[in-house]
Amino acid sequence: MGLAHGTQALRLARAGHEVTALEADASTVAAVRTALAAEPAGIRERVRLIEGDGRDTGVHFTPGAFDIVLCHGVLMHVEEPDPLVAGLARVLAPGGLLSLVVRNADALALRPGLAGDWDAALAAFDSPHSVDPSSGARVRADRREALTATLAGIGAPLRAWYGVRVFTDRPGPGVRDAAALDAVLAAEERAGRTDPYRAVAGLLHLCGVRGG
Repeated sequence: MGLAHGTQALRLARAGHEVTALEADASTVAAVRTALAAEPAGIRERVRLIEGDGRDTGVHFTPGAFDIVLCHGVLMHVEEPDPLVAGLARVLAPGGLLSLVVRNADALALRPGLAGDWDAALAAFDSPHSVDPSSGARVRADRREALTATLAGIGAPLRAWYGVRVFTDRPGPGVRDAAALDAVLAAEERAGRTDPYRAVAGLLHLCGVRGG
């Protein structure tokens, strides 16, 4: 759920998957419909767009309707995440995967601290909120331990977790060419599955499995 620019939905459809996207913002749905219209018919037929709230999955879907549910970059905009996560878990089939990408509350002080913004760094120790540097929006972060307990409580216990943007969450030198990009991706992939680096990533990727 959560379309953003539709990038993930389109990539999955191009790869041959059947995709159902749930998005609360009408303008976002309209923009993605426009982008989808430019795709070949075979890809358009694999994507279903629904305008609705992720907390109301029971209105739109039957229990166990999906093998995989992706919720990437959404919980940071929700003050009370538990009802939303529970709603997503209800539509998972037995053995289905719930994939969450969230801001990492245990690393909020790193970005301002490394930038020398000491007031913001100190404030980050006491609040789960911060300002997204790309959009300027006020966003919320989650702690891995809390989400682990939430996933266990809804019957989709944590199976694996990774760090995302370990090295690239803070401003740095630009990527010069394809070889440099490959090196960045290799370093991020390695750090994202390696302790202690993954614990201080800007984002966390958590995977829960229904019936665990």
